[in-house]
Amino acid sequence: MSDGHTITIEQGTEHVRVVHDGQVLAESTRPLVLKETGCPPRFYLPPEDVRTDLLEASDSHSVCPFKGTASYWSLPGGKDEVWGYPEPLAEVAAIKDHYCFYEVEVV
Repeated sequence: MSDGHTITIEQGTEHVRVVHDGQVLAESTRPLVLKETGCPPRFYLPPEDVRTDLLEASDSHSVCPFKGTASYWSLPGGKDEVWGYPEPLAEVAAIKDHYCFYEVEVV
């Protein structure tokens, strides 16, 4: 990490759900909570708790100097609403293969 920039990852206890057009796409009671300087906390959900059969892989990628290269997935009728780090940097290895959604509700 660079000076003043931090990332922490904690095992969350929140019950989180992702609903799109009335359909539950993900639901987890074991999210990882990633807190990064300058960003809102994000829930990274294990693949077992995500309806990956409803996600379509995107050609989009982005690079974060602190997490690595992100891959994106699209929801039905949308584009790139889900992302993850298949090969994250060592400092954030815990989020490997987890999914993060823009819209998550805590139940």
